[in-house]
Formats: sequence, C-alpha cells, structure tokens
Amino acid sequence: MPRSFDMATDYEGSVEQVHRAFLDKQYWLARLAGSGADDATLNSIRATPDGGVEVSTTQVLRADRLPAVVHQFHHGDLEIRRAEHWTGLVGGQAEATVSGAIPGAPVTVTGSAALVPSELRAHLAFRATVEVRIPLVGGKVENLIGHQLVDLLIAEQRFTTRWIAENG
Repeated sequence: MPRSFDMATDYEGSVEQVHRAFLDKQYWLARLAGSGADDATLNSIRATPDGGVEVSTTQVLRADRLPAVVHQFHHGDLEIRRAEHWTGLVGGQAEATVSGAIPGAPVTVTGSAALVPSELRAHLAFRATVEVRIPLVGGKVENLIGHQLVDLLIAEQRFTTRWIAENG
C-alpha cells in the first residue's frame, strides 16, 4: 500500500532566487556532482514556454553502499531516475511535479511541490507518495525511502542556499 510523506524546508533566498537556480544547467550539474551518488548524470534540461523547466537525472549508488533490506529486492548497483517539472513563476510562486523510479525494481515515487514566499525566504512544501510492490517488506522499504527523502530534501536545500550565496 503506497505511503505518503509531507515535508517542508525554508531556503535562505527568495522564491525568485531559488527558481532562477532551478532554471540553470550549471546549478544542476553542481548539485548532482555534490549529491553523494557514485555516479550522477544530467540526462536533460529543457526550458518550458511558461518560464519553467523540465529536468531528468540519473544517480547510481554502488551495491556495497546499500542497506541490507534493499538487497532483498534488488541486486547490484541501484540506478535512480528522477524527473522534475517546475512551472514558471505565477504570483510569486512555482509548483512542481516529481517522479522517480528504479529500473528493474518495483518502486515508484511521485510527488508535488510548491515553492512559495515566507517572510523574507522561500518555503518549499513537498508531498511524496512512495510505493514498493513487494509482499511483506514493501512497507518497511517505503518507510526507509520516505526517511531518505527527508534527508535528501535537507541536503538539496543546503546546496541550493550555498549556490545562491555563491552565484547570486
């Protein structure tokens, strides 16, 4: 049964600054390089007519770094494909859809995000739904992935805040 996770973070920059970073190919290349994955690729980045962006990435985690529970449903390195589609700014905010998949594994992640102003900062609210179609251990793996998504959101927020400070 799929599980949903609600999470949020605040950036040390405005919605406009964060959104501008999301539109920048160099931002994505640097974010992937610092992701901690053993291999990371920016498959595509495309500006959309509404001022948004569509991004596709692949990250690989080597098998020896994976938790034991992952080895129960997936052998070898873990390839994670992720797609994000951010709208352009409308009324000072942007929305996104996010999807993730692991080829060869019965795992899907879908989500939606809203980047909105909050005092002098940007606030990102993210809702993810994780589904692992494995009898008996699926729920355990869904919880593991959900907790990893929280850690990932925090790491990406820190990276983006640094990026904005350095590339303003």
